[in-house]
Amino acid sequence: MKSLLASWRLLRLLGHIVKGLWIVALRFPALSPDQQHARVQVWSLELLAHAGISLRILGQPPVTGPVMLVANHISWLDIPVMHAARHCRFVSKSDVQGWPLIGTLATAAGTLYIERSSRRDALRMVRSMQEALERHEVLAVFPEGTTGDGREMLPFHANLLQAAVAAKAPVQPVGLRFADKASGATSFAPSYIGDETLVGSIWRTLCAPPIEAVVHYGPPELAGERDRRAWTQHLHDTVDQLRKA
Repeated sequence: MKSLLASWRLLRLLGHIVKGLWIVALRFPALSPDQQHARVQVWSLELLAHAGISLRILGQPPVTGPVMLVANHISWLDIPVMHAARHCRFVSKSDVQGWPLIGTLATAAGTLYIERSSRRDALRMVRSMQEALERHEVLAVFPEGTTGDGREMLPFHANLLQAAVAAKAPVQPVGLRFADKASGATSFAPSYIGDETLVGSIWRTLCAPPIEAVVHYGPPELAGERDRRAWTQHLHDTVDQLRKA
């Protein structure tokens, strides 16, 4: 029965991805940026539903920018989960842009791409992020730089926070967690770490009992008198608390 349910969910997901590509190709050019953002949020909510995942929001999502969201990173689902809670422009590794289907959707959602191995590109990205914040946009980053196991968080990298410092924009910590909807216990089904394959993680998620994605927003804050590294550590500790609450 689990395999039958997972197969049905998979078919619905594939159909939903095709629908998303159709919207991007034929509808997006005629929409304003705000209308595009609303479409991305609705599409992300529907994607979660097709995968058997419900959404619970704690705290207050940002109403408008400028603000940079910083969150822990667990799964391939983190981006649609955060889009479903509140549309934002993600900063992602450049590899994603070339991924079949996913790259097209990510680009349409406003993703900013960075070549992590290039210091020059990192400086370019910080400048692009600063400009986006100065346009009062909502950005989102995963400062861990990669997915963790959902048990312990990895250290945060401080470099991307420079954009918020330069733009004098607030940063809002966000804790992400996946839970078994029936028991409330943490679900590790959507995890995507180490030697796990994306296909294996997706299939495990689709086979799992109903899952609840919890997005917990903390209050936005400015750097104040703290240097970038001290602020980064404080944000790390705050996100850690939010994801456990």
